[in-house]
Amino acid sequence: MSALPDICDVLIVGAGPAGLSAAKELKLRGVASVQVIEREAEAGGIPRHCLHSPYGMREWGRVMSGPAYARRLVAEAKAAGADIHTATTVTALLPGGVVELSTAEGLRRIAARAVLLAMGARETPRAARLIGGTKPGGVMNTATLQEFAAFSHHRPFRRPVVLGSELVSFSALLTCRSLGIRPVALIEPGARITARAPMAALPPLLGVPLWRNTQVLAIHGQSQVSGITVESGGKTREVACDGVIVTGGFRPENALLRAAGLAVDPGSLGPEIDQFGRLSDPSYFAAGNLLRGIETAGWCGREGRRVARAIAQALAGQLPDPALARSIAPGAGPLAFALPQRLVPGGPAPAFDRLQARLSVPYRGQVSLGGETAHIASRPERRILLKLPET
Repeated sequence: MSALPDICDVLIVGAGPAGLSAAKELKLRGVASVQVIEREAEAGGIPRHCLHSPYGMREWGRVMSGPAYARRLVAEAKAAGADIHTATTVTALLPGGVVELSTAEGLRRIAARAVLLAMGARETPRAARLIGGTKPGGVMNTATLQEFAAFSHHRPFRRPVVLGSELVSFSALLTCRSLGIRPVALIEPGARITARAPMAALPPLLGVPLWRNTQVLAIHGQSQVSGITVESGGKTREVACDGVIVTGGFRPENALLRAAGLAVDPGSLGPEIDQFGRLSDPSYFAAGNLLRGIETAGWCGREGRRVARAIAQALAGQLPDPALARSIAPGAGPLAFALPQRLVPGGPAPAFDRLQARLSVPYRGQVSLGGETAHIASRPERRILLKLPET
């Protein structure tokens, strides 16, 4: 790995699927200096922590574990000529593509012609879910559980409960299985699971009951979780367990955006972008789960490649003036958000050729956005793809 320069063509913040896929694409498109920075000690992103499969089917036509998938992403980015710098943390995003960093050698700045932000998202913690009780050990999110499995092979508990029913919740079940942990139950507050209905078959296959319409009211224990209080059907009961895995509720890692004064969408909580992935400061672009709650690694990788194409076009002066953008933010209605939030007339093929939307409530009917009307039938947390309005 070469030393981090003071100036580069493209700086990529985040070495997960979006960032690494973008780095490879930029090098294949002839961009000279592509620098990738990652705050963790190793590159690869979330898949590096996921011991289970399936990964890699769409990319390489084979079933892979998360770590194997991450290693291949890293290897391909490096082979293409991108430089990856780990244990490097961004402390501030400054106007015009200047980024402040904290490295092992100290604080420094790097100026880039374009910056791709691919920092991803994080799960909503227990505190934000207003779960009462004590604060014992053994309460963690999926990422922490996966770190135990991938790096220490330590069992933090034997009989936990899993709270949530997003895709990541089922990932937590598979991670538990790899550690020899058998959850007491997977608990969903709603009448239906958040993930697609067929996923409801997985917990019983793994010998784990699925409790719908069940709310966790409190967690009990001193040094370790000893049980929880749940409410279902208007009745409360105590459940013995030794851990709680709090899953899902993903939120983009937007603290740097807010501190920099970059426009943040109140619905997605990610940055506002145009159809090329440009932020309110056009030196900055974004891709991957920084844009919204959570998508699969493969989706983020494809998104990274498309935004990389737009960045290469920006460096060549081929993108239209961002000052001409018009907002297409949804008004009152069932749409929680839609992205891109701005459209610029003219230019090459967009990185985002369809609107990505989510609902705030279950809904079936017509929606209007940016002058286009579409019929949708979906539930919250499901990906909805709509026609991109005419510019």
